[in-house]
Amino acid sequence: MMINEEKIEEKKPIEQIFASKGRIKIIKLLSEKIELNISEIIKRCKSNHTITKKHLKVLTEANIIQEKIYGRIKIYRLRTEDYRVKAIKNLIDLWEKE
Repeated sequence: MMINEEKIEEKKPIEQIFASKGRIKIIKLLSEKIELNISEIIKRCKSNHTITKKHLKVLTEANIIQEKIYGRIKIYRLRTEDYRVKAIKNLIDLWEKE
């Protein structure tokens, strides 16, 4: 198993990260599930491969999600050990509770 954790030089502004419905759907989906591969994310978000891959790249670079590589398979999960991501997950949980 290899974990792809590239550090970013500059922090992306929050409005850029949350500017896309697709990225919000991915964050919401990964807050409900522990880990998913790109095919499952595409299917559950009703998106296409190219767009989903771009969203995953933005979220990975922003350190919101983590990419694990098992051979040719990439698995994505929320980085809930990060206090900011934990706060995002808590917001989603509270919002969806109603």
